[in-house]
Amino acid sequence: MLSLEIAADVGSGSRERHPNSILYSILSGRNSGYLDGKPDRSRRHNCHCEGTRTVGLKDPKVTYQVASSLMVQTFCFIQGLPSFCQLPSEDQALLLRHCWVHLFVLGLAQQRIALEVTEAPDSSILRQILLGPGLTEQDHHRPTLAEVHRLRTVMNHLWTLGLGPKEYAYLKGALLFNPAVPGLRASTVIRGLQKEAQGALREVVHLLHPGDASRFSRVLLAASSVQSVSHQLVSQLLLKPLLVIHQRHIIHL
Repeated sequence: MLSLEIAADVGSGSRERHPNSILYSILSGRNSGYLDGKPDRSRRHNCHCEGTRTVGLKDPKVTYQVASSLMVQTFCFIQGLPSFCQLPSEDQALLLRHCWVHLFVLGLAQQRIALEVTEAPDSSILRQILLGPGLTEQDHHRPTLAEVHRLRTVMNHLWTLGLGPKEYAYLKGALLFNPAVPGLRASTVIRGLQKEAQGALREVVHLLHPGDASRFSRVLLAASSVQSVSHQLVSQLLLKPLLVIHQRHIIHL
């Protein structure tokens, strides 16, 4: 299962070393009532900052290797579909750009890949001011606890269904052939391919689970939840080394 480990009391040592530091109190967000002389009790109950905490992989080296391998498998699956390869090249590019994350998440769930994350240290406000807006923009794109929780919910939903290999395969096809992607030239053909994949999925579901009349609807509901996972989360959390290599390649070109 996807486990989530958040380091507790980050910076507690600094609090002990600088108990009377006004700057530390302001930058860390502690003693927020200092300026008006009153403790701000409302923030204790109404703060929504938990979900915005940035996180990183606990064991990035191993996870990056697994994610890179899964990425290759995902593209091999797509390229192995004759119906996809027969589409116009422009449509292939659009479908890949919009749908690869959905298939990648299905692969994570199918292989039951465990992801352990820990809270990432936030850059202080003072450092962001001194180094300029570039750092602020970079931090803005770091994965957050809320995004990881959403991914965890999606994967748990898929695991609860206990999908088999054929169900995963046809579900990937149904998500890949998305006629709603803007700019498609052969949207009618792609709509037909999606219906074909959904029909095959329905047959497999009924064959494997004849006594479960609602299973097909639950599988489609799980598929829709996969689409809530952002490209940004998957790219920055799991495939960051590939992005760095790609950027370096572009620079050399």
